[in-house]
Amino acid sequence: MPKIFATADEFKRDYRTMLMAEVGKDIDDAKNAERYRALAKLIASRANRQFAESDSENGRSDKKKVYYFSLEFLMGPLLDNYLLNYGVRDIVEQGLAEMGIELDDLLAEEGDPGLGNGGLGRLAACFLDSMAAEGILGFGNGMRYRYGLFKQEIRDGRQVEVTDNWLAKGYPWETRHPESRVHVRFGGDVVRHGNEDGTFSFSVEGGDLIEAIPYDVPIIGYNGKTVNRLRLWSAEPASADFDLDAFNAGDYAKANKFRTDAEAISEILYPNDAGEHGRILRLKQEYLFVAAGIASILRTFKNDYGTSSWDRFPDLVAIHTNDTHPAMCGAELMRLLMDEEGLDWDTAWDIVTRSVSYTNHTVLPEALEKWPIDTFRRLLPRVYMIIDEINRRFMESFPRDVDNWQDKLRNTAILWDGQVRMANLSVICSHSVNGVAQLHTEILKRDTLHDFYELTPEKFNNKTNGISPRRFLGNANPSLSRLITSKIGDGWLKDASELKRLESYIDDNEFLDALTASKRENKVRLAEYVKKTCGVELDVDSIFDVQVKRFHAYKRQLLNIFKVMHIYNRMLADPSYKPHKTSFIFSGKAASAYTFAKEVIRLINSVADVINNDERVNEYIKVAFIPNFAVSNAQLIYPATEISEQISTAGKEASGTSNMKLMMNGAITLGTLDGANIEIAELAGLENEKIFGLKESEVEALRHGNYFAWDVYNADRDSVGRCVDELVDGTFARLSGNFESIQAELMNNNDYDFVLADFASYVQAWEELTEVYDDQRTWQRMALMNIANSGHFSSDRTIREYRDEIWKA
Repeated sequence: MPKIFATADEFKRDYRTMLMAEVGKDIDDAKNAERYRALAKLIASRANRQFAESDSENGRSDKKKVYYFSLEFLMGPLLDNYLLNYGVRDIVEQGLAEMGIELDDLLAEEGDPGLGNGGLGRLAACFLDSMAAEGILGFGNGMRYRYGLFKQEIRDGRQVEVTDNWLAKGYPWETRHPESRVHVRFGGDVVRHGNEDGTFSFSVEGGDLIEAIPYDVPIIGYNGKTVNRLRLWSAEPASADFDLDAFNAGDYAKANKFRTDAEAISEILYPNDAGEHGRILRLKQEYLFVAAGIASILRTFKNDYGTSSWDRFPDLVAIHTNDTHPAMCGAELMRLLMDEEGLDWDTAWDIVTRSVSYTNHTVLPEALEKWPIDTFRRLLPRVYMIIDEINRRFMESFPRDVDNWQDKLRNTAILWDGQVRMANLSVICSHSVNGVAQLHTEILKRDTLHDFYELTPEKFNNKTNGISPRRFLGNANPSLSRLITSKIGDGWLKDASELKRLESYIDDNEFLDALTASKRENKVRLAEYVKKTCGVELDVDSIFDVQVKRFHAYKRQLLNIFKVMHIYNRMLADPSYKPHKTSFIFSGKAASAYTFAKEVIRLINSVADVINNDERVNEYIKVAFIPNFAVSNAQLIYPATEISEQISTAGKEASGTSNMKLMMNGAITLGTLDGANIEIAELAGLENEKIFGLKESEVEALRHGNYFAWDVYNADRDSVGRCVDELVDGTFARLSGNFESIQAELMNNNDYDFVLADFASYVQAWEELTEVYDDQRTWQRMALMNIANSGHFSSDRTIREYRDEIWKA
């Protein structure tokens, strides 16, 4: 396919035209923010034109369309990625330079869209990238949040949540499509209508009507051959119920309540659902993007194939649900097929169960989404009626000739104990259920969804997660990308398995030294960012030991900071002890209502405050907490990392994706045998990672055995026991106080995540790994083996497996 700009002169002509149209200024008068916006608009306009042309061609074809439903799409900055995918980065950089503009200055103007939070959303973004790269007609369906989860600031060591008004300056990649609006109803009464043929149909009357307005973002595949679309829904009032009397009386809030109530649905990602109002808002959010998305799919299908082709729907449409947030896809599709299109139950159910598929992302039973029946039924009466019927038919057909069938029925029912169980709804409505790493899928089959697996083992399969090599190596690590391409060409950007060819350089000392030079360049870049954002000076000759991910007890950031506390204690007790120079780097957000996780963040910052200001130790160890972890700063962190901390309690992490991004950038995994760590070790070789700690089976044995945290504490009072004591003895209290709640959670809950149990093994593994660092040639070879074997974790591979084995696209 021809490039969108053949030459730098052609680009400059089109860019000047767009700049004048977009901001009404010539190149010399525009500010960098305006220049960025015009450049993004130019690329987006080309992509939108290409999408429109291809959509017209594909409309009535037999090529299957995949709709990927996710409440999060953590897209990150798009401009650099799209210039790479279109193959015009050099042309644009040259053209801008000839106009006196640095491309990097414009790239720095782009922020992170507040459309996601963590791994779930970043996975969805990578999958959209890979579907386009693989030529799949794959469309994202999500929510357009006015505000992101929050911007994280650190004050006195504490996480402070600040409004993430990411749309304040507009979003040049999106296009609003009010002509494609969908009406979504909440509440009301279900009315049954008798038909002349003796059948019944249903409608909902009354309640609140909301307009879902779509905003489309182009998804540009590598080589620019395929442009797909991410559709994001925004909630607006369906009618202008403006209260003029209230306005004239000065009650402006009441006058605009109709608009405020509607827009609240898409106001913020993950509203706090601790109270009833928050729960209702969260449920409205989940239904709105499902209802609008399903209605949009049916509208497109009818436009392309008419209303007499419903039997072809599963062959032409795949609806994939990313976790349980879109669990109502099956029930909503049933509602529209029956109530709007007149299909009978059996026909509609056949379509649903052949079209819908489900990815599970957690093995934690307590994390599986549930809703109170009363709340659900009141807000979504017709959808609840359909779910009730799905549940009745499922229970009626449940086999009674199996052992303990009553218990199995209780575990698999959708409606039980006054709750709607969304994971069970997802499984029952789907033809495929997949986990996201080998261990995760086995735990689903063995424990979390075991009774479903016994009923329908053919539904269950594994699809180990992946990441985009173009984003997290091509964009994030230019120096390493250039080095790789100089040796094996740039084919790895399309086919990451090409990275395997790097193994032939395992004894090429010049290449190995170039790897180290690239890593140092990235460490310098990150150190400058840390100095600017945190005020901490990192020694670029120290080991960069990194743990970056969402804060959660099972991810065990507490274990990591205990290690740092232990090293500090040992250095003070024994001045002759000099650990390898190390910079311990943390980043990640805690949910605003997750008190324990927020306290661990405060502990990390308090430890950093003590260590970084203690001249007895800070020549050897430093601690930095990088605030507001996002895709943009992640692209600085991953390339600079040398030790990748993947230390979750075995059996708790579904897969992880930071482990893959760090591996691809040449970091060595220090981790438990959990999630995708297992596959990383298998591919790169156990000798090229550092594995420690309890295995998943050992964790379960201890959990049901005689483990007692106080025994570990008392047996090692000078090491891990001292770390526990220091939570409350004032050692790290000067910044913002002691940490009684962490100690209480750790010891009174019997060390649920086995921080104490794994501590000794973890410290020993860290010490052994840092000793290897002194042998740089060995370390270089370990890093090379990780890079060379990271291609398996490309999201392109994952998407091909979804395409071939689930979507049949």
